[in-house]
Amino acid sequence: MADLLKEEKHETSEILQLVGFKIGQEEFGINILSVHEIIKVIDITTVPNASDYIAGVVNLRGRIIPIVHLRKRLRMPVIETDKNTRIIVVEINEKTIGFIVDEVQEVLRISTDITEKPPELVSGLDSEYITAVAKLEDRLIILLDLEKTLANDDIKELNSVASKNKNIANWSLKLLKVFDN
Repeated sequence: MADLLKEEKHETSEILQLVGFKIGQEEFGINILSVHEIIKVIDITTVPNASDYIAGVVNLRGRIIPIVHLRKRLRMPVIETDKNTRIIVVEINEKTIGFIVDEVQEVLRISTDITEKPPELVSGLDSEYITAVAKLEDRLIILLDLEKTLANDDIKELNSVASKNKNIANWSLKLLKVFDN
């Protein structure tokens, strides 16, 4: 009977594929399907009057993409970027956004059987951003919902930041063409 229950539970569990990353000592995971690419930190253009967690924008192969400093957004202490710092470029509500993280570690395949709903507070983070906590043998991984880290107003601000800078970039290119002639 116990074996039958084990098999039944195993059949109902799903496999999650995650991109694992670190911010400080905390380990996080996000759904791999939302990740477009992972890049090294490149020059970020700051945007005046943007929220403090918006690092700015980058020109990624001709596309202006807003960049969110995930440490700041999660109200964690800010540190300097280093050789391990990465930008995870994701798609949220049909918008491309980059998130700065301390280090991308691995791609994980885990069963939903080893996940639990988040406790009210996990390391000081608002649990609304957390979909689950995965219990691996020797560590915990906090599964984040990046969409929930950004409220509707935040997404509007990111769109505004990106479109303003795209307009400035287009204007600059036109100006350069005028001076070239």
